[in-house]
Amino acid sequence: MESTRQSKVAKQIQKDISDIFTREAADLVRGVMVTVTSVRMSPDLGYAKVYLSVFPFERSAEVMDGIGGNEWRIRKALGTRIRNQLRTVPELAFFLDDSLEYIENIDNLLK
Repeated sequence: MESTRQSKVAKQIQKDISDIFTREAADLVRGVMVTVTSVRMSPDLGYAKVYLSVFPFERSAEVMDGIGGNEWRIRKALGTRIRNQLRTVPELAFFLDDSLEYIENIDNLLK
């Protein structure tokens, strides 16, 4: 169970990373729509798991490879945004959230 502080920091990081993808790191996600679905923080706020949803699904592996290779760039941009709120910038780990693809697959099976 997350503490109140963890959930507040997670929401702020989710908002900031989505803004980074639209403005500063737009070249990493060119031609696809990337949504930050959730962020999970470690209890010491030193590690963040960021779950991303990518549309179209066919390019998700390509986009995740590009983001994984540029984690330092995203972390640096995040650091400039939250430098007055957190002592250290958390390490970021990006994971693919395929729940929308799963829902679409179930919907197609039901039709």
